[in-house]
Amino acid sequence: MNLNSLFVRSVARFVILAGAAVIAGAGSVGVADEGMWLFNALPKQHLKETHDFEPTDDWSKHVMLSSVRFNSGGSASFVSSTGLVLTNHHVGADTLHKVSTAENNVYRDGFYAESWDQEIPAPDLELNQLVSIEDVTERVNGAVKPGMSAGEAFAARRAVTSEIEKESLDSTGFRSDVVTLFGGARFHLYRYKKYTDVRLVWAPEAGIAFFGGDADNFEYPRYCLDVCIFRVYEDGKPAAIEHFLKMSDNGAADGELVFVSGNPGRTQRIFTSAALKYQRDRYLPYVLSFLHRREILFQQFGFEGAEQKRRAKDELFGLQNSRKAFTGMIRGLQDPGFMARKIEAEDQLRKQVEADPELRQYADAWQAIEEVQARKAELLGQTGGLAGQVYNIASTLVLMAAEDQKPNAERMAQFAEAGRQSLEMQLFSPAPIYPDLELTKFADSIALFVERRGGDHPLVQKILAGKGPQARAAELMAGTKLMDVAERKKLAEGGQAAIEASQDTMIQLARMLEPETRRLQKINEEIAETERQAYAQVADAQFAVVGTDTYPDATFTLRLAFGTVKGYQENGQPVPPMTTLGGAFQHEANHGQTDPWELPAKWHASKDKLQLDTPFNFVCTADIIGGNSGSPVINRDAELVGVIFDGNIQSLTSDYFYSDDVARAVSVHSSAVLESLRNVYGAGKLAKELGR
Repeated sequence: MNLNSLFVRSVARFVILAGAAVIAGAGSVGVADEGMWLFNALPKQHLKETHDFEPTDDWSKHVMLSSVRFNSGGSASFVSSTGLVLTNHHVGADTLHKVSTAENNVYRDGFYAESWDQEIPAPDLELNQLVSIEDVTERVNGAVKPGMSAGEAFAARRAVTSEIEKESLDSTGFRSDVVTLFGGARFHLYRYKKYTDVRLVWAPEAGIAFFGGDADNFEYPRYCLDVCIFRVYEDGKPAAIEHFLKMSDNGAADGELVFVSGNPGRTQRIFTSAALKYQRDRYLPYVLSFLHRREILFQQFGFEGAEQKRRAKDELFGLQNSRKAFTGMIRGLQDPGFMARKIEAEDQLRKQVEADPELRQYADAWQAIEEVQARKAELLGQTGGLAGQVYNIASTLVLMAAEDQKPNAERMAQFAEAGRQSLEMQLFSPAPIYPDLELTKFADSIALFVERRGGDHPLVQKILAGKGPQARAAELMAGTKLMDVAERKKLAEGGQAAIEASQDTMIQLARMLEPETRRLQKINEEIAETERQAYAQVADAQFAVVGTDTYPDATFTLRLAFGTVKGYQENGQPVPPMTTLGGAFQHEANHGQTDPWELPAKWHASKDKLQLDTPFNFVCTADIIGGNSGSPVINRDAELVGVIFDGNIQSLTSDYFYSDDVARAVSVHSSAVLESLRNVYGAGKLAKELGR
């Protein structure tokens, strides 16, 4: 379950009358083990009453400080005092592909560094460790004055947010992000320690990490060793880590209470029925159409040869993963029963709001949200830019030069001073850019722009300059030097003057599109502020009616979920909670040992050394979503028992509601990690280092 940054997309609480799910936002602790809980507001009473477990402050702090976030999208954990970080193979895949070559395909063939000097530096990977959370709601909301337009309110909120983040960065040195929670009803300042010297230690072959391929993705039973290990360094030496997870002796057991500490990307449980209808009827079909188009594009590129297939592999996986996830999401919204229950629960709350004089001030919020959906529909598909890494670099340089002329408080959020180091790390990444793949993506984005705006649109005419999309893309790519990191740095250091004087074709294109980019940015900011204010009112109304013992929608920030290791019923048949290493060999045989059900040669060579009854993958009822990939699964003693890597197909409606009927989170069992390190990969030394 990969988090695709393209679709990184808040909260309240309504219980479906049948009691199976929460459908309007924040979770109710009365509904099974639902919830992606803030570390500064854990449901201690529910855990004590339901599971006879009450997390102490020391327990919570230790788990929080042992958890890690990948800037490329995903979660992880510290698993040794010497800086080892355990995550998914598919979370690390961005780096695995970047350090691979045609001659040494680390992603496909795996890698193991037997000593520190053999560990491979990641070119642009940033890992974040959350160290503190501070409520700054009063200060953020205080910047928005009565009578302000949506645009003015957005600018005021952006200014104070930039101010808070910059003050925090200057005083602590930590990455500082103001996070919107409960749809805009709360704002918290998250401070992170950053690690930017990150090196690859071990990764298995792609064939076992993604065993079963796209066919088995989001399915269960599974047999995947979807893990890899990095190490963080400080001052050129492995970092000394105080808080890390020890390894459980036996890993997860059937029926056991487990916890998931990770960074779920984005849920939309606060959405009103009008917003969900927009998702169902307009947005999700639009996204799926785009994903299908891009998937075919990358498949065709891969057919050109083995090297082309390797270069396209990572992005193709992301597209296929997203396509399958969005398909599951839209199917959930197309269920008339779900929408009927949503509307009924929403109507009940609105009646309570309208009947209470103290709450009546919130009554118009739902109408405001409905009106925003109409505006979104009008803008759907309009973009002020094009796709491709090189064009994105050009656009970033052009916008950055202009934004740097402004006071920090007035800049676009992505160019504020607090995030500058992270921005530049990506902008000046030495990771390879493949001209043939870039041309393919860029040409298709021009063609798509023409389709959406129409061939006679003045902006289309300027982009094409009398040529077809393919010829124009080739001309623009031939005239750019932005694949050279030194050229990017030169333009960034030269600022606005260098941008204006540049003859680089991509820079000139980005400058030409800049007014349209800014026009659409302004419209989207106004829409976002209108919607944020309305959802804040919905959340406040719900707080007043049902209380504040709730969790906010996911925001790619650290949360704690929990549940039990538990099988389920599918098509009238029991699905066991765990698979075994031996089951992987049987799964391969059942599919004729054909791609993608081919175990790596090392596994066949090591079969006699393996304990085949070792648990491999398992499922639990924890509430997760994309972004939780790589999250540690821990027991009551905060010991590592597994690593989240997927959800089953029934879990794909979790963007909108939680259910533990048949939806399950899927994990790699910790025993499988240790067994394979010792008896398949000859990495017993690394296995001993884990948890120490």
